[in-house]
Amino acid sequence: MSRSPGRRGPAPSQLSLFAPAPEPAAEAPELDAMAAVHDDAARLAARLPAGLHLGTSSWSFPGWQGLVYARRRSTEELARDGLAEYARHPLLTTVGIDRSFYAPIPDSDFLRYRAQLPDGFRCVSKALHAVVSQTLQRTQTPPDEGEGRGAHRARVEPNPDFLSVPLFLSRVAAPLLSVFRAHAGPVLLELPPVGPPHRLPPRAFLERLDAFLGALPRELAYAVELRERAYFTGEYREILGAHGVAHAYSYWRDMPSPGAQADVVPVSNAPFALVRLSLKPGHRYEAEKRRFHPFNRIVEPDPAMRAEVARILCEAAALRVESFVLVNNKAEGSAPLTARAIAEEVAAAWQGPTARATR
Repeated sequence: MSRSPGRRGPAPSQLSLFAPAPEPAAEAPELDAMAAVHDDAARLAARLPAGLHLGTSSWSFPGWQGLVYARRRSTEELARDGLAEYARHPLLTTVGIDRSFYAPIPDSDFLRYRAQLPDGFRCVSKALHAVVSQTLQRTQTPPDEGEGRGAHRARVEPNPDFLSVPLFLSRVAAPLLSVFRAHAGPVLLELPPVGPPHRLPPRAFLERLDAFLGALPRELAYAVELRERAYFTGEYREILGAHGVAHAYSYWRDMPSPGAQADVVPVSNAPFALVRLSLKPGHRYEAEKRRFHPFNRIVEPDPAMRAEVARILCEAAALRVESFVLVNNKAEGSAPLTARAIAEEVAAAWQGPTARATR
């Protein structure tokens, strides 16, 4: 998976439009330290089952210096050109493209990502919020002047494009298939929570999900991440299985633990497995973001969660299906370190007698 560093090219005006920018030189001690990190990670990666792809939800965190990046770089620099160095890490063999949830990614950005990635490296991209959200929030200025000049309220409205196949095809599938196909891993359909006052009844939701999944192009793989427990039923499992779509085993504020989810939707239900570790159940995203910053150490480890995830990944390996794991900094404090801890857990479990017998 290593990528040889390119030679410094001609003047910027002569560089290829989509070539990654040259990486600033790191000092020898920094390079030596990262070489040691890579050597250690490579030894651990060699103990993992085939088909397991570990990664993080995004990659633009300056606090990962010494964990993923040799030198400190700004968030903007890493967002633009950090993938090349990220993908050289022996344990990080996938990554989430989170920004595609908020707005379509221009072809030029996909081409820039493509230029930084080695062959075989696949990314998990989120489907557009406008497609997967049941509701939209409109901001309105209240008519009551007593509330203060410029005061605003949010009005929640049904989203007319919820699970719209034409919108998904034009804004999500088309760019992936046209310019990013070689690096397109599963497309994540993260369905935001909406709450009882605004959500569709379970029957109406499941009927719409069934029709939507049945119309998607088979050239891509898909996973659904539910954030409404009311929809997490046996019928939901059967719909996913009928379409070859995975359930994303999530670690999230209002959902059961990943292991409990796997008891309802087993790994064998889909041709691949996807685990997303975002936020410890019961915790709040913004609070954890403040508490864990700058994301360079584990602040609150969760051994029970790690064990459940390792069980899911070993089961996928025993079934000889691929698995993808995406870790957010808000899970335990540092996504790369949580990914490593899970790798250690899987390596230990996979080397045991039960794992050897299944191979």
